[in-house]
Amino acid sequence: MPRIEHIRNFCIIAHIDHGKSTLADRLLEFTHTVSEREMQEQVLDDMELEREKGITIKSHAIQMEYQLEGENYILNLIDTPGHVDFSYEVSRALAACEGALLLVDATQGIQAQTISNLYLALDNDLEIIPVINKIDMEGAMIEEVKDQMKDLIGCRDEDILLASARTGVGVEDILKAIVQRIPPPEGDAEAPLQALIFDSMYNSFRGVVAYYRVFNGTLRKGDKVKFVNTGREYDADEVGILRLHMEPRDAISAGNVGYIITGIKSAKEVRVGDTITLVNNPCTEAVKGFEEVKPMVFAGIFPVNTEDYEELRDCMEKLQLNDAALTFEPETSQALGFGFRCGFLGMLHMEIVQERLEREFHQSVITTVPNVSFIAYTTKGEKIIVNNPSQMPDPSRLEKVEEPFIRAQIITKPEYIGNIMTLCLGKRGILINQHYLTPTRVELIFEMPLTEIVFDFYDKLKSQTRGYASFDYHPIGYRESDIVKMDILLNGDKVDALSALIHRSRAQELGRKLCEKLKELLPRQQFQIAIQAAIGAKIIARENISALRKDVTAKCYGGDVSRKRKLLEKQKEGKKRMRQIGSVEVPQEAFLAVLKINE
Repeated sequence: MPRIEHIRNFCIIAHIDHGKSTLADRLLEFTHTVSEREMQEQVLDDMELEREKGITIKSHAIQMEYQLEGENYILNLIDTPGHVDFSYEVSRALAACEGALLLVDATQGIQAQTISNLYLALDNDLEIIPVINKIDMEGAMIEEVKDQMKDLIGCRDEDILLASARTGVGVEDILKAIVQRIPPPEGDAEAPLQALIFDSMYNSFRGVVAYYRVFNGTLRKGDKVKFVNTGREYDADEVGILRLHMEPRDAISAGNVGYIITGIKSAKEVRVGDTITLVNNPCTEAVKGFEEVKPMVFAGIFPVNTEDYEELRDCMEKLQLNDAALTFEPETSQALGFGFRCGFLGMLHMEIVQERLEREFHQSVITTVPNVSFIAYTTKGEKIIVNNPSQMPDPSRLEKVEEPFIRAQIITKPEYIGNIMTLCLGKRGILINQHYLTPTRVELIFEMPLTEIVFDFYDKLKSQTRGYASFDYHPIGYRESDIVKMDILLNGDKVDALSALIHRSRAQELGRKLCEKLKELLPRQQFQIAIQAAIGAKIIARENISALRKDVTAKCYGGDVSRKRKLLEKQKEGKKRMRQIGSVEVPQEAFLAVLKINE
């Protein structure tokens, strides 16, 4: 077993696309952790979706061995995502580390997510090693980025390491700095066992595999362990370390990172953030410093076939193991039957969950209109948390509604300030501060309603600034707002899956767009269909789909016109009766179209 002073636990934090996964590749190559045959680009991004989109979605843990001055060191790297929607993954990885490489792209400089992840790391008292990446690129502004880093973390010039993850320049300096600057973990291998679960995954042959960091004590194969929060007891069938594949060991001691297999089959029994201890020598308290996830966006996920509901529940539980930020509870809809109300960290997170359900679990699902969580106060003084349009009280009983606000931080070039102002003020934003970080970089702080960010804000921001803006946000509480519930009616019947909660000033525009979109998508019937958008009893938009008419006069040739009229009158009577009993079929595309209404 390695001695505790020879272990280093670190992660890499950076904005999306600053070369985090590429640097991880070079570190693994340099320490010969991965053989040449197994090596591929972004080797830790093992999910097909991650490779396709070029982003890291999951944090991954891997152990390397490195020799310096005749001593062998164990380096545990916990790779983290860079996108704002996955900051929860980052917070979990930081709880298991003592140090972090702060990676900044020499061509782009410090961006919003860099700052936000840095503050997370500083809150956890991590040792920060600043690294400037991509120094071999033509547009590299090394001196300028060095100045930005000195301003941000108050480091000295000689503290900053220069590297190129693509070519491998500076990788050895980074490894040396990890050993020399990051403190070894504190902990007592003889104390009662205390290990924090920071991630888990489901293996269809072996059940749930939990990844943990040992703070105190030693976990041995065959030990009887207890999960503190759930209070359940298990046998440690296998323990080991995380290389590219899992490698069994006899024991994992304080300071190290490893995995445990106990044959747990039910996903509910493993909670990320739980503490593992021994049954015969338990620790006195659980590991602290772990926060519950707060979902930002809510949407319904329903199986296309109602009988697949139980199967979908199983898949959601297995996915939740691997993605602790996903929350869900059962709900029913008149239009879609049984399904789940799910909470996500953002729109990208929602899209990824939907894709993973379809790819990894082969579930075809329908997603309803996403919305955020509102607080409604009734005239009787009740306080209702509204995650779903159907939970909104009747307008006659409603005193006021509060919606969540966020503080948005946007870093961009000065020439795009006008575009960003127009975009944010159009989204009901309030400009709080404008601050020049350098002559060519400006930071704008806005307070905005979260509802306005949910749909397509990030995409619009990128297109308005040609990709030169970075964006980060955090919630700042609830404020009173004029929120109304907009219903969609088909021939007078409400379709609950298409209802939306929206600011009154936006309702008419969205209602009109929605009706037009549905007119394109709904198939024509033998009777006229009226598509209406309504707030309470007031109709704010309407479209008609004209009836599909059979040519009943085709067989009527020649003779008196009254014969033709008689057939048309007969058809008219039939149409009347049809309208009374006719029900409208809504294709799956119609529900998905609502999500893409602004494109």
